[in-house]
Amino acid sequence: MGWDGRSRYNREETTPLTALREDFSTRTLMPKTAILLIDCPDRKGLVAAIANFLLEQNANILHADQHQDNALGLFFMRIEFMLDDGEFDEAAFRLNFAKIAEFLQMRWRLEYTDRKPKVALFVSQYMHCIADLLQRHKSGELRCEIPVIVGNHPDAAALAEFYGIPFHLIEVNRQNKQQAEAQQMALIEEHGVELIVLARYMQILSPEFCRRYPLRIINVHHSFLPAFVGAKPYHAAFARGVKLIGSTSHYVTEVLDDGPIIEQDVTRISHTDELDDLIQKGRDLERLVLSRAVRWHVERRVLAYANKTVIFS
Repeated sequence: MGWDGRSRYNREETTPLTALREDFSTRTLMPKTAILLIDCPDRKGLVAAIANFLLEQNANILHADQHQDNALGLFFMRIEFMLDDGEFDEAAFRLNFAKIAEFLQMRWRLEYTDRKPKVALFVSQYMHCIADLLQRHKSGELRCEIPVIVGNHPDAAALAEFYGIPFHLIEVNRQNKQQAEAQQMALIEEHGVELIVLARYMQILSPEFCRRYPLRIINVHHSFLPAFVGAKPYHAAFARGVKLIGSTSHYVTEVLDDGPIIEQDVTRISHTDELDDLIQKGRDLERLVLSRAVRWHVERRVLAYANKTVIFS
C-alpha cells in the first residue's frame, strides 16, 4: 500500500512521528544543567562524598574534573550534572550540601550553564581585542551578555554601535580619575555586571577599584623574554632581537600585573620579521589569550588560589 504523506500529516490523531517530536521537545526543555565548583583541604573520601550526595539528589553527572595541590594539601573539583527541573529543589540542595561542605571545610558555589553572566568591556584606542571578543560573542562562542562598553577614548563607539551595545565615553586623566572610576562603578552596578574585561584598556585601575571587584577583572598584556616595559614594548623587543614574544591574561589585583594568571601563549620571532610583523604577531596572541581567559571564566572553569589558578578542561 502506498504512503500518502499529505493525508497522513493532516490526520488529527497523534502519529508516531508527532509523538516523537512532542516527546523530544518536552525532554529538551526539562533538564537543567548545573555546575558545582569546590575547593577544600585534601582528604580521603571527598569524591565519594560529592558523588553520593548528587546520586541522592537524582542528579546525572555529565562531566567531572579534579586536581590536587600536594604541596599545599588542597583539593579542587568542577562537576557538571543534569537535574530535572520538575523535581529539583534548589533551596533543599543548598541546605543539605552546606552541611557536607561545613564538615569537609569546603568553599563551594552552584552555577547554571543556562545563566549567562554579564560582562562589561573596557577599551582605549586599540581595537583588536574588543573586536575579537564582540565577534566571538556574536557567533555564540562566548556565552555571556555584554550590556555595556566603556571607553576612555571615542575610538570604539562605532564598533559598539555596529554590535548594538551601548557605549559610554568616560575620559580619564590625573585630575578626574576618582570621579571617572565612580562613573564606571555606577555603570557596573546599574547593569549587574559580574565580569570586567580590560580589552586593551590603557589605564591603571586604582587599588579601591580592584578591591571592589576581586577575581572579577581580567586583563591582557604582552609578556616578553626578556621583559620590556614602557609605552612601546614591541619596539624595544624588536631592537633587542628577541626570538620569542608572548601574551598573558590574568585577574587584576592591586599590584600591577601580579594577579593570578589564567592563560599564556608564545610565538617565535624570526630575524626576517620586521617591526610591523612583530606587532601583528603580538596582537594575534593578545586576541587569543584574552578570549580564552574570558571564555573559561564565563564557563565557570577557573578556580583561583594562592595567586594562581586551576583551569578545568
